[in-house]
This record gives sequence, C-alpha cells and structure tokens, in this order.
Amino acid sequence: MEHEIQQLVDMGATVAQARAALRRYNDVMEAAERIFGGAFDDIRDEGSETSAPSAGPSGKRERWPVTTRLVTPEEEDVPSEEASGSCEDDNEDDEFVNYDSDYEIRDDTPNAQVDIDPYAGILFSKDRREEVIEVEEEPDIVHIPGVNERVKLMTQNQWMKGCPEGGEQGFLFSLYSQLIEGKCPCPSGCDYSVTRTKSQFFAIFSSFEVYIDHLRGVVRQKCERCLKKFCLACGEPINGSRTSETAKGSNDYDIFHCSNLQGVILGVGLAVLEQLYHDQLQNPLGPENKVRTSKRRKTDSTINTSMILDPDDDDDSYLTPPAQGKKPKVGTGYAGDQKEDTTGQAEAQAIQHTKDERLGKLMAQLRVFLPSLRRPGGARTSDYLVHPTALAHLRRRFNNICSSLLRNDSLADMSDRSTVYFELFEWLETISNHEALASMMAMPIMVVSSVRTHTPKRATNGTLPLRERTIIYEGSSGPRELLESIVIQANAAIKGLEGVKPIEAAPVEMTEEQKRVNNDTKGKTKEVPLPPLSEENQKLFGFCQRILATADAIDRSLRETKGEKFLERVRESLPKIHTSDSTSNEVFVGAEASDEAVRQAYIAWATCVRFEYCDLTVPALTDKPVNQVNQDEPPNYKFYYNTEARMLASSDIPKRSLAIAKELAVLTTNLPVAWDSSIFLRVDETRVDIIKALIIGPEGTPYQNGCFLFDIFLGHNYNQLPPSVKYMTTNGGKFRFNPNLYADGKVCLSLLGTWAGPGWVAGKSTLLQVLISIQSMILCEEPYLNEPGWASSSGTPQSMAYSANIRRMVVKTAMLGNLKNPPEPFGDIIRTHFRLKVRSVSAQLDHWLSQDDGSQTVNDGAASGRSGQGGSGNGFQADIEELKRVMERLQEDNSVGGAESMIV
Repeated sequence: MEHEIQQLVDMGATVAQARAALRRYNDVMEAAERIFGGAFDDIRDEGSETSAPSAGPSGKRERWPVTTRLVTPEEEDVPSEEASGSCEDDNEDDEFVNYDSDYEIRDDTPNAQVDIDPYAGILFSKDRREEVIEVEEEPDIVHIPGVNERVKLMTQNQWMKGCPEGGEQGFLFSLYSQLIEGKCPCPSGCDYSVTRTKSQFFAIFSSFEVYIDHLRGVVRQKCERCLKKFCLACGEPINGSRTSETAKGSNDYDIFHCSNLQGVILGVGLAVLEQLYHDQLQNPLGPENKVRTSKRRKTDSTINTSMILDPDDDDDSYLTPPAQGKKPKVGTGYAGDQKEDTTGQAEAQAIQHTKDERLGKLMAQLRVFLPSLRRPGGARTSDYLVHPTALAHLRRRFNNICSSLLRNDSLADMSDRSTVYFELFEWLETISNHEALASMMAMPIMVVSSVRTHTPKRATNGTLPLRERTIIYEGSSGPRELLESIVIQANAAIKGLEGVKPIEAAPVEMTEEQKRVNNDTKGKTKEVPLPPLSEENQKLFGFCQRILATADAIDRSLRETKGEKFLERVRESLPKIHTSDSTSNEVFVGAEASDEAVRQAYIAWATCVRFEYCDLTVPALTDKPVNQVNQDEPPNYKFYYNTEARMLASSDIPKRSLAIAKELAVLTTNLPVAWDSSIFLRVDETRVDIIKALIIGPEGTPYQNGCFLFDIFLGHNYNQLPPSVKYMTTNGGKFRFNPNLYADGKVCLSLLGTWAGPGWVAGKSTLLQVLISIQSMILCEEPYLNEPGWASSSGTPQSMAYSANIRRMVVKTAMLGNLKNPPEPFGDIIRTHFRLKVRSVSAQLDHWLSQDDGSQTVNDGAASGRSGQGGSGNGFQADIEELKRVMERLQEDNSVGGAESMIV
C-alpha cells in the first residue's frame, strides 16, 4: 500500500488523504479522482502547515531551490540531490504544487474569502535569470519490431531540456528513470513482472501517429499467471468495467488511462513539435533542401529562441542568433526600386503554406492529449490527474513556440498563416480551461538569452567525450501578454477595415410634425447595410475576430479557474492603447530619481502613449439653428490636408481600407520608442486616414530632443502610391531645418517620390518605413551632407556651421516654441518629454552653447555668417535660458501634483 500512497503523494495529495482514499477505494486512479474532486479536502496531515514554503517578510511564498545542473550519464545510477532537483526528496510534491497548484495555497478555514488572489506576487515577475548546464548525450539507435524504421531514443538530457521551475527536474528525472529501467510487477501480487525499456516509451518516430500506435501496442500488458490486465506505464490494473464507462474504445482508455503516460506523450510530442518548428525556421526551402551549417560556434552568443531536439545533429540544438549591434543608417526605410524582382514570392508562399500545413497538423494531433475537462465524450482519468511533467514540458517547449509565433509583428502574415495560428489559439484556450494549467497564461516565459559551449571533457571509462553548454535563461512576456499585443493590432485592423465612418450628429429637437412623420414611418424602412467586405478584407476581418474571441475565452477561463482577482491582476499587466481622456498614464519622477530610473520611466511612458486615437475635427462655427445645419456636410480637420480629406468623406475603397488596416495593425505596437528618439502617432478616431506624427530628434544630431510635427494623409490610392506627408515645424514657414525639409513643409524623400533614389513599392512599402526614414536619414548627425553637392564635405567648417545654425533653430522652434505653444494634439507628449528629460536636456543645451559659433541664425539653413566670439549676440543664449526656466516650471508642477500617478 505504501507504493500506492507514494503515487498519490507524487500527484499532489497529502499522505493522510492518500491513506483515507485508498481505504475506501482499491484503485489508485479512482482514489486520485475522488481526492482531487474534493471528497477528502477535510482531511489534513498533522503538521501539514510545514508542507509548503512559508511566506517571507514580503508576504510572498518562498520558492524551493531551483536546480541548475542536469545529471550526466555517469550520474544516472546514483540520483543525487542535484539530479533530483530538490534538497529533500520527501518535499518533491510540495515543490511542484508551490509554483502552480491551488492545493498548497488554498485557505481551508471556514471563513476564507473566495475573492482573494492567492497568486499575488509570485507569478508575474520577469526579473529572473537562470543559468543551466546541459550535457550532450549521443542518442541510441534501435530497431522497433513491427515498425519498418530505425529510430533514435530520447536521451535524458533531451527529456529534461529547458529552464527548471520548482521541483520540475525531480519529477522529470523520476518519470524518465521509472520508465526506462526496472520491472513492472503485476498489481495482483502474483510475482509476475514485465521489463520496461527505453524504446517502449521514448522512441522518436518519423510520424507522431506511428508513435501513438506504438504506445497502444505496448502499454496494455496481460499477466501470464493470473491473466489480469495492467498498465505498463503506471503498473495499475486495467478494469474492464471502467473501460466501458470511461471510453468508447479500449485503445483510447489505454492512452488516457494514467498521468504517467500523459507526461510521456506530451514530453515526446512537444519535443518533436519543437524540432519541426525550428527546423522550418532554419531551413526556409524545406527539409528536402536542408542546408547543413558549420559546426563552429561562438562561445558567447545572444539567442532569442528556445533550444530544440534535433535527431540529426545535436550541434544544431540552438538557433544561430542574428547579428547584434547598432544598425547602419544607410538605406534605412527604403523598400527598393520599382523594378524589384518578385518572381520568387509565389514559390516562397507555396513552401510556407506546405510547412504550415505540416506544423498545424502535428499541433492538432498533439492537442488531443492536452488535459481537458471539456473533452468530447467526457473527460478521461489523465484529464483530472495532470502529471507534473506535462506542465513542465508545456512550460519549457510549447511556451517557446508560442512566444515565437505571438511575437510576429505582421498581422497580415499571421492571417496568411491562419492554419498555424488558428491551431495556436486552440492550444491557448485548452490550456487556459484547465485549472492546473491556467496559470501558464500569466507566468513569464523563460527564453534563452545566451549559450556558451564548453571544451569537451574526456570521460574516464573510454566513452565519447562529454560536451557541455551553459545556457542563460531570462524572463519575458507570458502568453496572455503577448496575445494582447496581437489583440491591439486586431482592433486597429478592424477599425481600418470599417473605413471612413460618418460623424455622429448631435441630437436635434424635432418639431411636432417631424415626430408624427417619424412615428408613421417607423418599421417601414430598413437600415441601409454597410457594403460587404471584399474577399481579402473579409479574410483579415475573420482572423481578427478569431483573435479577439480567443482573448475573451482565455479571460473567461481564468476567471472561472483562478478567480476574478487573478484576472484583474493579469489585465493590469497587459499592454494598452492610450486614450485621450486617460489620466493613468501621467508620469512624475522625483528630483532624487537616478538617471537609469528616469530612463526606464521615460521608455515605459513613451511605449504607453506612442499611439492614440483622438478627435482631430474642428468644431463647426455657424449662426444657424442646430436643426438647420446640413448634417451631411463633412467636418473640417486640424490638418494640412483638410480639403483632400473632406473630398473622400463618403468614399468606400476596399483596397485602400485593407492597406490602412494592415498599416494600423503594425503601427499600434511597432513605433520605435527609446530614450534617444521616439515616434508618436495620433489618428483621428473616425477618419483613420488622417494622421499626425511627432518625431523626437535623435541623440547625437543637431535635432536632439527637438519635437518635429508632420501631417500625413493616406489618399484614395494608398498604398498603390505613397502617403502625402507635410512637415509642420517651420516657425511659420520661415525655417528650413534640412536640405530635405523645406520651409514650406515639403519633405524630400525618395520613398515619397519627392527625391531621386529607390521609391515606393506598391503593396509592400509602409508608412512605418517613411517615418523611420525621416527619423534616421533626414534628422541625421551631419545634415549638411544631405545636399547632393555637399555629400563629400563631412567634417568641413561649412558642415559644422550648418549644424550650429540648425541647433539654434531647433532650440527656438522645435524645443522652446513647441513647449510654450504645443501643437495639437501633442501638448501632453511634449510637456512630459521635457519634464522627464530636464536634466539631460539642460546638459545638452550647455554643450550646444559651448559649441555655438556666434553667427546669426539664417532661416534657410545656409551657413553664410562669419563666426563671432560667443553665443550671446545671436539670441541663442537667451533662448536657452528661457527654455530652462520653462522646464523648471514643469518640474515645479511635477512636485506639486500627481503623487498617486508616480512611477519613480
């Protein structure tokens, strides 16, 4: 009976609950079902208050030590404390439930409050870094009887790959060891046993279906003495009557009979899935054209993806990282010329579709074995008893695939790959529906940040040298947070697909005659339906609706399984789109805050407010009574292209709507944000083709920290042709800040067709490219060189004088002028920008003053004046002093109000 008790304890029951359940039920699985169904909740062990980690001084429950060392082949025979992943083997069950189970943090007191979030403070921190040493093992290759192929067997290292949580290593090691060695005795006690081998459970077949058929053939065993049937995975009897009650077919019951088998299937299946996914990423031409890479690897490299199980080459277990470092400015934002070769696009799309079909099919096959209490035909035993290794593998392997897919910044690409993404959404919903798995939605994903390969160590027993890697894992956004970024894109795309919406007219008091006419015609007319979407638009719209439905389903499941408080805290951590009436995004910092703290506060604020819908209309001014105003007349806008916008007020152009929808989806979450330079966008809430942009001048340029405003209109033929862009920060049409920025507001850029060079590519170029081109190529370090005739004059006195002249104009107009009279709708943005950067801007102004040549400011930017002895005769010093005074007043306002909104 002790063996059965230990099984139940391993599943999460207490010793007292296990003994009581086994006294009433002879079958371990039935006893476990009753325990976790709540039948024995009133039974507690003596001294059970010490079974889980206690709350620390901060009120958070302390975690058990996390193992950072995997066992080597020589250590397999002697499981040590390091190998098992715990300090005391008796506490392995407590370690597991500590980080994800409700059982160890359930309040069993009679007056317990059900609305308290039991997970507060232990699930959401991304400030975590783990170092793991992994040992490479050569897999065995065997021939499986009845299967016409030689297969590799999963090694222990491959089984245990990934960042450990709590007692995961102990559970993984225990299940692996149990199923590859020793004998499985007949549960009736007749001294008959069956030998377990690694090939029975850990064979990597070419097809997942073949693997499942193989398991069906080995898991049901029959005692040759007493003729009773039992499960090779858990050693428990297989009751015929239970089979008929639980499942329609015996094969299904065999596979879903026990949690041990569940852990194995998910572990092996997810390893195969991860391998297929990363193999497709590394080999864009498909497996038949796989290109082997060199075995030489850097000892230190930054990697943004998870390690994989590669049955062909263990050296390819980690993806080669992209090159790091500062991107070159040359060519940024250009999409190529009009004759760009696109002949290979159709072939590439066909290859991607084939790969997605394979990946989606495998995901669908494997999803069947996820624990689900909503399984068609009724839940099975393993659905109630989730094995700890199942959760471990989901966290280590599926989470990394999920993270990679959800970080896709192109909603259009996701829609084209709907086969994979629809299946991904099914996975997320299934996981969130189960109480034992739902916390995964909110927990940070541990991703590989670097891999360091060590010199192979020679083994003493004549075997092959052991190869070790040190992997650094760091916390990143969890599944629900990543999904919210796509939700934001989906909402923006739907808004774009709606096209131009009419302005809602103010309610008008009707005359008695109008009321009678209205009553007489009520019910006799039908509302005019919106024009149907085109096939391509409908496809994107349907995909966006599916995204929103998935997010709603996950939130609903989290509320049901984890409680309202848990869901509230999850939602508080999600990214949000700023709204014009929001006050929660105000940022105030104390004078004593460190430079690093201010930087972090600035980036957090800018990320939150970089994109916003707002009202850009101009209120109508008329002496006519309200009931005599023509409601069909389009409004005016605070916008340079007001006339063009009003002309398209009633237009419905499907291709344009689709292009704008895709554009908005990208812009909502991908506008560049940094301490050095950021881009802010404001879009009219009813006219998504009317856009205003504010670009902060990049650090190290004469435009640094200046605020530059642009009006942007997406015309009737967008994006077959580029958008219309007008530069608005011109000091009333007087200042020319750059050879490419005219005083009349013209923006010279080849991407816009206003300058020679690579131009706009219909259907491919984007507004984001235009914005980044202006930010990096026009607002550049040495703007004198932007004039073709001066391109080879870098570092010359003329170039230096040109930059000095720009600095004076920037301080006067793009800094002081915009701060004293902020352009709508960026007043709050500009004030917060200077308030948070007051120390940095003040130091910058002092440096600029020391660099000034004393020349008078020339409006067209030409450096024609002679250098003087200082910076006081041209008004530069006076402008700087006034700017500092204005920023000081902003700081005083900071110290007076908004204490509840402070970030730092």
